[in-house]
Amino acid sequence: MASTPTGPATESNPAGDIPDSQAFVTYAPPGGPYGVEVPEGWARTASAGGVTFSDKYNRIVIAVSKASPTDPVAYARSTELAAVRAATNGFAQDKVSSVRRSAGEAVLITYRAVSPPNPVTGKVAVEDVERYEFFRGGTEVALTLAAPVGSDNVDPWRRVTDSFRWR
Repeated sequence: MASTPTGPATESNPAGDIPDSQAFVTYAPPGGPYGVEVPEGWARTASAGGVTFSDKYNRIVIAVSKASPTDPVAYARSTELAAVRAATNGFAQDKVSSVRRSAGEAVLITYRAVSPPNPVTGKVAVEDVERYEFFRGGTEVALTLAAPVGSDNVDPWRRVTDSFRWR
């Protein structure tokens, strides 16, 4: 943090970092199977299977589908990973594991990708991506978080993924 001559210290965030002062709000789609906290003020774009929240170089994509694997990690490796790889520009360095979040066990797929082009500049960025897959009663909710490589979003991403709740 840097001090200013007229006030308290201010935070300096590199591109892609979500500031420590970021406020969060709960998003729960009408009739949807989940609720989750997302950063307040981010643009929201709905699609047929879910919703995307974005701001500058950051994205949170939430997709709902039908799935009821008996072994979620094996399912992610054999089915989900291939689909993600095929749909992702510049896919690299994947890892699949099981993690515990407040809502229970989830599958975590981590990888690198090339972002969609910026609609104004056309520029792209290499991103770190974390995809959390939650399963319950034949429903899968995939919560994907993406930011430029090197962004320090550990705490905000943890807040989002720990706030996920089944309804």
